[in-house]
Amino acid sequence: MPDPQILEQLHAMQQHDVPVHGGRTLAYVYDSGLADADETGRAAVAAYAGSNGLDPTAFPSLLQMENELVGFACNLLEAPESAVGTVTSGGTESVLLAVQTARDAHPEVSQPRMVLPATAHAAFHKAAHYFGVEAVVVPVGEDHRADAAAMAAAIDERTVLVVASAPSYAHGVVDPVTEIAAAAAARGVRCHVDACIGGWVLPYAQRLGRPLPPWTFAVDGVTSISVDLHKYAYAPKGTSILLHRNATLRRPQFFASAQWPGYTMLNSTTQSTKSGGPLAGAWAVVRQIGDDGYLELSRSMLEEVDRLVSAIDAIDALHTIARPDSTLVVFGTDASCDVFTLTDLLARADWHVQPQLSFDGQPPTIHLSVSPATDVDAFLTVLRDAVAEAVRVGPAQVSPDIAEFVSALDAATLTDQDFDNLLAAVGMAGDGGLPESMATVNALLDIARPALREALLTAYLDRLSRPTR
Repeated sequence: MPDPQILEQLHAMQQHDVPVHGGRTLAYVYDSGLADADETGRAAVAAYAGSNGLDPTAFPSLLQMENELVGFACNLLEAPESAVGTVTSGGTESVLLAVQTARDAHPEVSQPRMVLPATAHAAFHKAAHYFGVEAVVVPVGEDHRADAAAMAAAIDERTVLVVASAPSYAHGVVDPVTEIAAAAAARGVRCHVDACIGGWVLPYAQRLGRPLPPWTFAVDGVTSISVDLHKYAYAPKGTSILLHRNATLRRPQFFASAQWPGYTMLNSTTQSTKSGGPLAGAWAVVRQIGDDGYLELSRSMLEEVDRLVSAIDAIDALHTIARPDSTLVVFGTDASCDVFTLTDLLARADWHVQPQLSFDGQPPTIHLSVSPATDVDAFLTVLRDAVAEAVRVGPAQVSPDIAEFVSALDAATLTDQDFDNLLAAVGMAGDGGLPESMATVNALLDIARPALREALLTAYLDRLSRPTR
């Protein structure tokens, strides 16, 4: 029997986390609102927690579930009969493998490159860092979609991969995949579509008659697609799928080594040992919700997104950044309403949204990942009140002295003392815990250059991640 004291302690600790059910956390979690599906997923995770996906011959049930999930995704994404796929631990691993596979398919290219729109997910920059593939970043158009002509012009003899998003996380719009994939194919280059956050919704949106640019394997030149199951397939975390148009394209993804006296290592992903729990949980949830269930969830959710967008645009001081193609709603404020103050006020009302810092001349915004469980009417009531209060109290202030200090910092030479001084300035000295208000912290990060933001947040994560003895 489980130890009730340990379970009670777990429950007590979890009270400090943002809620994963109820639709009030509009980032990081995706709530179908279907309690039975959640319960099924958790039971499947528990049943397979001790299973190991390292060897499919030892656990053939895991192989069966993986192949069935991949088959479902192939049908959803209009993949040809030749398509193959792999279940990974999440969108970032799917992206890492897409980049690694493209690199390793061209060992003759000593300094490989990949062409990315500026809105491509940061996971591609992580892949560039890990695998030594140079990221050639191309500015997007005024509509926040990739500039297909500029991306085509950026392809050269060292390019091994071209990337498009469906949709982009930061703005929620689908890139012109047809034109991008055609340009890649004309140069004999792979084209990966990152559909991690939208790939389980957009096919249903299309079935429902919503206008969308083509982006699936039905587009000639698309060679791989990533789609997450732990987002809008509502599976337990963490599972994603990486699909390739054929087995030949996927083969460099596999790793084998007999260069030691133990068993010959053979891996389809970056992991060797991997729990069967997440895979079983995803399989169970997808089976329970099913195609018709996902269609209905998408119908109701997209209708709520439409209402949310219209209502936000009707609120003084707010405006949506782009008409969303899927479930991601991004909005900004005018000068009367501070994004970071508004974010704090919503959090105090138990609505957890994600602020996005200013970037490349674009002002900060607020990002919402809408789920079927999101009560749009309740959110709008709180949002209107929070906007009025944010206008009344004014923006978070960073003192001129601190702003000057931050502007003088060099990310490459940031010292512990520099970081301690900043923590003290924003009320985070001592144990490094978060202050009651994050608005000042975000305002400080917003005036920092991207490289300095990275250095500051890395230093902060380092302070948080220390042993408890």
